[in-house]
Amino acid sequence: MADETDAAPPPTLLAAASVVPPETAAPPETAASEEVLTVLDVAPPVTEKEVSPQKPPPPPEEVVAVVDSEKKVPQNLVSFKEESNRLADLSESERRALEELKQSVQEALRNGIFTSQPQPPPPPPPPQSAEKPPEKIEEASEKREPNPVAESEISTQEESAKDENVKPTPNPTIESILKHESPTQEDVSIWGIPLLKDERSDMILLKFLRAREFKVKEAFAMLKNTIFWRKEFGIDALVDDDLGEHLEKVVFMHGFDRDGHPVCYNVYGEFQNKELYQKTFSDEEKRMKFLRWRIQFLERSIRKLDFTPGGVNTIFQVNDLKNSPGPGKWELRQATKQALQLLQDNYPEFVAKQVFINVPWWYLAFYMMISPFLTQRTKSKFVFASPAKSAKTLFKYISPEQVPIQYGGLSVDYCDCNPDFGIADPVTEITVKPSTKQTVEILVSEQCVIVWEVRVVGWEVAYGAEFIPDAEDEYTVVVQKATKMAPTDDPVMCNSFKIKELGKIVITIDNPTSKKKKLLYRFKKILALILLYVLVLAFPSMYILLLHGWLFIDIMLTLYIYECYTACVEHICCIFTSVWFP
Repeated sequence: MADETDAAPPPTLLAAASVVPPETAAPPETAASEEVLTVLDVAPPVTEKEVSPQKPPPPPEEVVAVVDSEKKVPQNLVSFKEESNRLADLSESERRALEELKQSVQEALRNGIFTSQPQPPPPPPPPQSAEKPPEKIEEASEKREPNPVAESEISTQEESAKDENVKPTPNPTIESILKHESPTQEDVSIWGIPLLKDERSDMILLKFLRAREFKVKEAFAMLKNTIFWRKEFGIDALVDDDLGEHLEKVVFMHGFDRDGHPVCYNVYGEFQNKELYQKTFSDEEKRMKFLRWRIQFLERSIRKLDFTPGGVNTIFQVNDLKNSPGPGKWELRQATKQALQLLQDNYPEFVAKQVFINVPWWYLAFYMMISPFLTQRTKSKFVFASPAKSAKTLFKYISPEQVPIQYGGLSVDYCDCNPDFGIADPVTEITVKPSTKQTVEILVSEQCVIVWEVRVVGWEVAYGAEFIPDAEDEYTVVVQKATKMAPTDDPVMCNSFKIKELGKIVITIDNPTSKKKKLLYRFKKILALILLYVLVLAFPSMYILLLHGWLFIDIMLTLYIYECYTACVEHICCIFTSVWFP
């Protein structure tokens, strides 16, 4: 990849470097479902003959979306093709390569190749001189004739000494022969999966084969080098080490993409903090500590993947380049090159997609420079999005309810202050056209409390909500007065309304700009008992009051029952006395 050139590599230090080549995702299609979407043109179309300089502009188009609160919100599934990890889907040549690699691994395990240290390469032979060494001149005076009698006596003495020291060897037993011919097979695990123990091992071997285009010898060499590196780096012990949490905002896992891949976010803008940058990259020791932390994070994430056939065993990478340090940071460049080499050599085929968001101009220019040196397979793995299109690009691969709120979605960590919605609550997406008023109607068929969340990425629109009852003699209730929302306002608006009679909630978004806007909303009904639970979570002090209230009611009810019981006993006693003692 990028480390193949002399220029600074792209900032993929926080993401795994070897990726699976998915195809470009198709745009989301509207799913036919239980939700009813109707589009009404309120303003009549204006023909060319009617247009005149003095005539005022036509009113904005109004679009109405009617949603039944009883129906589930449909979800658009956008997927990209990924190479199958099912053995039945492999071609004949790929299956043959897998079997050959398994045989090579089996032989290596039997012979203990993975546990022995790799031999260093032999030193190069010394250069041969063209000149021949001078021949030694033997002096005739030093030559002596051998004495055959003396030599025979010496050889006889040596043979007798050998006979005295030689001891008879016992006959080998069957157990020793079997032990010698069948050595104990070593156990080697990688990413927590023992090699050749179950079907998960095939998924590991497939990754190495794909990284080397199903060339068995090269894949085996890569696997062997990875096993040696893991032992040298101490990976198994590194997984359990405590390396601190000061980088938890730099790299974190959050949600899943539309195909079920866990999503890893790499936030390079955090390194704009000079203190954090110096603490991480100022010298070689700190850069190595950061590298160990990053590998530990990757190892822990990989061990949570599903390596069974058909399971999800790759990660979706999102790289946020907003406010990222430029190419002039020498320390970051050095750490990047070192990390890329390790990730390419030892973590093959672990990334499903690489999406770069908030991409600055200098990064695009740099990518155009190194693009000719990258293969088509590598280039097909990358997706780039400018700051204006980052949220739209993420929604193409990740559902809005799974996207963190700082990246345009509605996903926040569950907390007591916002217990209404979670990552499992689906979100509906609507594109609001320029100079258009979008209306969403939520039909309500029972008495309950309706809670909804609304977000327009970038705002610059007017937002309002009201309840319109079905009865003609009832009044419309304004829930949210129409308010102009600026980009600096709260990214998400949350409202609720208690429904006492049948009707509908009408949400209005007025887009006066010349740009398309992405509207996100979701809603749910909360019954009385659930509402009480939510209030208790939101206000813990209310729990004490309710507890005291229930205790008071319980005590009063107990006293009342006791009084009734006492009165009944007295009444029975009076009757008994009047009968037997008139």
